[in-house]
This record gives sequence, C-alpha cells and structure tokens, in this order.
Amino acid sequence: MVDAHQDVKKVKPVYRNIGLAQLIKYRLPWAGKVSILHRISGAALFLLLPFSLYLFDQRQASDLSFAKFTSFTDHLLVKLVCLGLIWSFLHHFCAGIRYLLLDLEIGVEKIEAKNSAITVLVVSLSLTAVVAAKLFGLF
Repeated sequence: MVDAHQDVKKVKPVYRNIGLAQLIKYRLPWAGKVSILHRISGAALFLLLPFSLYLFDQRQASDLSFAKFTSFTDHLLVKLVCLGLIWSFLHHFCAGIRYLLLDLEIGVEKIEAKNSAITVLVVSLSLTAVVAAKLFGLF
C-alpha cells in the first residue's frame, strides 16, 4: 500500500515559481507561445473595440465623415494601430480554429500540436504581411 502512495506522489505536476531572470531562460513550447498570443490578441481586440467602432462609424456616416476618416487613417501611427488590430484579429481567428480542432481531439499529439502552433503563427503573420502591404500601398 505504501508503494502505491509513493507512485501517486511521483506523478504530481511540478509547479515552478520562477522569477524574471529564470523566466528569460525558460523556453516556452510553441503551443504555449500561441496560447499567450491568443490571450493578448483577444485582450487587444476587446480593449480597442471603441476605436474600431469609431472608425467604422466615421467611415459610414457621410461623405464628409469619410473624407475625415481617410485623412485620419493616412497617419503612420493610425496605420500601425490598425495593423496591430488586423494582426490581433487574424491571429485570434487562426488560433481559435486550432483550439476548436483540439477540442474535437484533432491534433492533440505532441508533434501535431507543435506543428499546428507553428502553422498558426506562420499563417497569421503571412496574412498580416499581405494586409500590411496593401495598407501601406505596396500594391
């Protein structure tokens, strides 16, 4: 009976209380990075929702407000904020599809989860680069 109790004790998870110095050295797996970015992108989308709604309102209200909208969005800082919002949306969308597939128990093996996490990063960054090229007038 004692041996069974010791076996249970051995499989308990290890919780690391790490400081900032150890955090820099700790290598988070790809799935963990995607998870953190999913949370950050969701928070960014939520916090910048009033800004997004303002832009949509100014764009749709009238011809004069549309002219005001285009002059406002010509500024580099506004374009960078919009690009950040676009990345947030694309990453949150792609990671959300990944999580739906994981909920259906598709791609839950370690190597498949790693590959799907890397795919989410590549796809979201590639789509963001295409939108950035259009936003900054490269085509």
